[in-house]
Amino acid sequence: MPRSQINGNFIDKTSSIVANILLRIIPTTSGEKKAFTYYRDGAIMSAQSEGNYAEALQNYYEATRSEIDPYDRSYILYNIGLIHTSNGEHTKALEYYFQAIERNPFLPQAFNNMAVICHYQGERAIRRGDSEIAEAWFDQAAEYWKQAIALTPGNYIEAHNWLKITRRLEFE
Repeated sequence: MPRSQINGNFIDKTSSIVANILLRIIPTTSGEKKAFTYYRDGAIMSAQSEGNYAEALQNYYEATRSEIDPYDRSYILYNIGLIHTSNGEHTKALEYYFQAIERNPFLPQAFNNMAVICHYQGERAIRRGDSEIAEAWFDQAAEYWKQAIALTPGNYIEAHNWLKITRRLEFE
């Protein structure tokens, strides 16, 4: 077994042990503990990173039923959006990114991912020869990228450059 795999397994196991200890000693409601368990099983236990999206989604959906904290819930919804993006289900992904931002408007990665999806749809419209629809998608992508950049100046350099090149940058 490669050393990196052994170290990865050790780190995963250690993280799980620490998470279980924290879950027992930190005062939380049973619903919060249940939500964390599903979230951990979906993310930390590597279902998502191993490409087992169905299992990860199942755990994330369970976590959304138990998690009441809007901030924590926003990250669960964001991760569901990531899986739908990976599966090419862009409409569903956008729905979950919107839900995440409703609960946590300071989630630049959600704005960025929404912009990427809109940009992709704009490119598809160009390939179909529908420049009017493409421009609408690109304008929407620009709005989302502006929000992501405003939240984290200095990040999303490629998006920033695209905004400049396409003359959609108004906030410099």
